[in-house]
Amino acid sequence: MSFPALTPTQVRSSVDKLPRTRLAHLPTPLEEVPRFAAKIGGGVRVFVKRDDCTGLLLGGNKARHNEFLIGDAVDQGCDMFVWGAGVQSNNCRQTAAGCAKLGLECRLYLSRAHHKTEPQGNLLLDYLVGAHVDFTDAKIGPELNALLAAKADELRRAGRKPYFWNPPRVVPLSAVSYVLCVTEIAEQLTAMGLKPDALYVSSAGATGAGVALGKSLLGLDCLARLICPMHWPWDIPTRMADDANAAAERLGLPHRLTAADIDADESYVAPGYGLVSPGGREALKLLATNEAILLDHVYSAKAMAALIADVRAGNYRPGSVLVFIHTGGIPAIFAEPNAVLPEM
Repeated sequence: MSFPALTPTQVRSSVDKLPRTRLAHLPTPLEEVPRFAAKIGGGVRVFVKRDDCTGLLLGGNKARHNEFLIGDAVDQGCDMFVWGAGVQSNNCRQTAAGCAKLGLECRLYLSRAHHKTEPQGNLLLDYLVGAHVDFTDAKIGPELNALLAAKADELRRAGRKPYFWNPPRVVPLSAVSYVLCVTEIAEQLTAMGLKPDALYVSSAGATGAGVALGKSLLGLDCLARLICPMHWPWDIPTRMADDANAAAERLGLPHRLTAADIDADESYVAPGYGLVSPGGREALKLLATNEAILLDHVYSAKAMAALIADVRAGNYRPGSVLVFIHTGGIPAIFAEPNAVLPEM
């Protein structure tokens, strides 16, 4: 079923119905990177949506997410966050920062996996903004989610009002924030007299669901390439479509997506989540040395590697406009310099 395209004003009007706490520096710049584009060939134009510049403790996509998550928590009268992910989680770093700004306690449960627990990178920043950190061997995904739910239950019985990582609630709300990001991109390109041929972003969850939904709401005739940084124990396109639809329902909009509408590419995860790939290292080097824009090796570098590979494969005609949504994550490179430096 097709749905009528909305204007940016109509999208914003729908979003304005939700509780929101302003945390990010918006709109973020849309910066053309011509030297980088010349290096990868194909005659394309590449623009970087600088969501590494959102603020909230060194920027990233979670600043947008947290405007709606912390807004939701405050609206419910919550007094603390119970959150978790990996040791070098950008999500946890920006959530801890948002809590600090609002005076909310933040308890982080960080999965060790293959990471060291010395206070470097994102973990150092967690400590600096006052988060209470506990380490766990629970795997990221359902196992860690169950731990967070159990911790929230304990705190609730003790008289606290925790807001915790509850995917059916928090993922659609986070996706709404990237509907707004796509709206910003559309407005910025329109002001330049341009239309996008493709959007690229690193995501296997809320951010990508929001990008796909934003593209649909605005009726953009372009690809939305969602480059997955990890594998999940579920069908990613189906879950992302479900989350996008839950976000649309939150907005009171009839638009719906199916798994067939989600271009979720898992082929760039190798050699594994959190590990740098040869293509990612090349992407990091090309953008840094030609445009002085840093990527992180876990997320954004692999997504940029996909853009480079698609251009080199001749998938776009000369003059095509490709927009790379930079999700941030830069603090992680300071925790793992050897992951990004060997071939620099």
